[in-house]
Formats: sequence, C-alpha cells, structure tokens
Amino acid sequence: MMRRDDDAIISLVSRTVSPFIMIFALYVIFHGHYSPGGGFQGGTMLAAALILVRLAAGSDLAQLQFPRSWGTPLGSAGVLIYWGTGFVAMLCGGNFLNYAFLPVSGLPPHHRNLGILFIEVGVGLAVMGILTAIYDDLLEGRPHD
Repeated sequence: MMRRDDDAIISLVSRTVSPFIMIFALYVIFHGHYSPGGGFQGGTMLAAALILVRLAAGSDLAQLQFPRSWGTPLGSAGVLIYWGTGFVAMLCGGNFLNYAFLPVSGLPPHHRNLGILFIEVGVGLAVMGILTAIYDDLLEGRPHD
C-alpha cells in the first residue's frame, strides 16, 4: 500500500470541497420527497465527504470532525427515526408508514406529508453513520501512518 504523505494541495482541496458536498447532501435529503434523491443518496454523499477528509488528512486528524464512536449510534438513531415514524402512524390508527395518520395538526393538507421528511432524515443518518463506521472498522486493524 502507498504511504500517505502530508500533501498540502490534497489537504486544502479536501477541506474546501467537503463542506460543499455536505451542503448538497443535506439539500438532497430535505428535498427527497419533492425531487429525485432522498435519504439514501444524501446519506451516501455525507459519508463520502467524511471519508474524503479521512483519506486526505488521515484518520487521526479526521476524528476531530466525526469521531469513530459516533458511527454506530447515529446509524441506530436513523433506524429508530424511521421505525418510530411508522410506529406513531400505527398508534394513531393507520398502517405502518401511513403518513396521513401522523399527528401534525394545524398544518394545511398539502403539508401533512411531513412523515416522508422524517423517513428521509432517518435513512440519511443511518446510511451516513453505517458507511462511516464500516470504513473506520476496516481501517481499525491497519497500523497508523
């Protein structure tokens, strides 16, 4: 395997591009119910931005941005948000993930599909957390640079 050198250009470009990737990923997640895209695509882009910094700066420095211990809990929280949205709909008398039965009173009828937004955020968190945790777990056995 190639040895990682501290290249200033690669480090600068990855630190400059990474926030823009994250902003676009959040756009894809939050507009997933209006346009193509959604939680899986946005979560994958968030994970790609985090892994880009890990590849360019090294995993020790990247732990300041997103610690290794956050991957699995965020993935679990995303799955819990997804499941909880469906379960709340069941408790309110509908089927699992039937957004019409979610208790979002006071909103106009065309805004009552906020359940899909909760689903997109849950899936995005789950995908981002799990992909980052997989990458970190694959590097765990490798000696540090």
